[in-house]
Parts: sequence; C-alpha cells; structure tokens
Amino acid sequence: MIQTFTTHDGLNLAYDITGSGVPILCLAGLTRNMDDFDPVIAAFANQAQIIRIDSRGRGASDYDLNPQNYTIPIEAHDALALLDHLGLERAAILGTSRGGLIAMVIAATAKDRLLGVLLNDIGPEIDHKGMSTIMTYLGRPCAYVSYDDAAQKLPIALSGSFKNVTEKQWQDYARRLWHESTTGMELRYDPKLREAIEAQGATGETPDLWPLFDALTDLPLAALRGENSDILCEKCWQKMQNLRPDMIAREVKDRGHVPFLDEPESIDAIALFIAALPRP
Repeated sequence: MIQTFTTHDGLNLAYDITGSGVPILCLAGLTRNMDDFDPVIAAFANQAQIIRIDSRGRGASDYDLNPQNYTIPIEAHDALALLDHLGLERAAILGTSRGGLIAMVIAATAKDRLLGVLLNDIGPEIDHKGMSTIMTYLGRPCAYVSYDDAAQKLPIALSGSFKNVTEKQWQDYARRLWHESTTGMELRYDPKLREAIEAQGATGETPDLWPLFDALTDLPLAALRGENSDILCEKCWQKMQNLRPDMIAREVKDRGHVPFLDEPESIDAIALFIAALPRP
C-alpha cells in the first residue's frame, strides 16, 4: 500500500514496503518510479523487506515548485529522511541509474547508514552518448497514444539496445513510464526535470565520480550492466571490476539502459547480493 512522508521542505513523497527480512531501499532512475521494482518484489519479498520510494517530482510524489531542487544531493537527503521516518538505522540500496548515483553519494556522506549497494547500469563515468539520448525525450510529450501503441512501437524504437522482449514486458514498460488518459499518454514525472538537468549541465564541467565509487569500499557491492548500455560503457565497467574484484558483477544479455530486473542475470545478482548483506 502506498504511504507518504513529509520532507524537510514540506513535500509529500510516496513510498511502499513489501516483504520481510533485510531492508533494501530501491531508488529509481531519473524519470522513473517505484513500479520499476515490481520484479524485485515478485522474486524477493520472501527474503527481504523491499522499500520503494518515488523521488520528488516522480510517480505519486509531490512535484517541487522549484525544479532546481531536483538534484542528487537533495534526493539523497530525502532517501535518508525516509529511513529516519521508518526508524531504520541502516539499509541496503538497489539503485537504478540515477538511483545508483544517489547511493554512491550516501556512501560518501553517510556510509554508516548502508548495509550494501547494488548498482543497476550505472557507474562513476556516464557515457555522453547515453545522456544525449535521454535529452531527446526528457520532459517532452510522449510519442505514443496508448499502451498498445507503445508496446507495438517500442521494439522498433529500442531495437538497437533491447532484444527478445515479450509483448507483456513492453506493456509493463509502458505502464511504468506513462499514464494512459482520454487525451493520450501522460508523463509520470515532472517535465521540469529537464530544466534542472539543463541547468546542472550548463557549466560544461564533468565531475570526477570515482571518489564516490571509492566510498563503497568495505560495503557489499553488486552491479548490473545492460549488454548494450549507452550509459555504462565497457571501459568503465571493466575498471569497476578491477577496482572491486569482490563485486558481484553480471552483464545482462539483450538489454540496454536499463535492465528490467526480471532477467536471469539480474535475479542471480540480486539473490547473491541479498545473501552477502549483513543483518542489521
């Protein structure tokens, strides 16, 4: 059941808790929401307490009147505020894309709150090609008119990175991304996220994120990479494994950015990750 808590600046953020066991906080990508983690609940609710949150401006959470508050540090603060609200001293994080960046920021600033981190198709280097792709649709109206239309056309639009995807998987993908209404498909996030990303990239500077990855030292660590990812490049992926030879690393066949988390490789990595976590 969806519940809410209030942030330090008065926004109501939606969250959900399913299952029992070691707590795993699921943080979604830039434009995504808690529904991305439905496969995790289906496979692991009997092994872990799956905590999902819609970051500010996404899903069922309030939109921020100031889009410049859509930043990774503020969203990291919100994630920790949820743990405080739930009375949890520590939790593991499963972070997809931006959610993984948030996890690394928490590791650098509040490592004592973490049991471990699983990064889903993200690392300390972000491929510019992938960011260029994201900017082609970020904050723009949906190109499809219905879920059925999306399920028919997405296999063509994403054929370069996603293969062997069933029609049901495409339907699920569309329902997680958009809301079908009488006037067409609506975004499930604040379109002003585009303003925030454009402002943050206006300096042209690319921060060095490797110190954030280094902050994960001594924490159980797992990572997934879509075989055809245009965000997590092969060179970065290999460097991550070289720096953390103990990292549970799985490359997901026939997937781009990001794996759906229902693939055999994803399920295997998540299972090993849960087994490696200390119990709080």
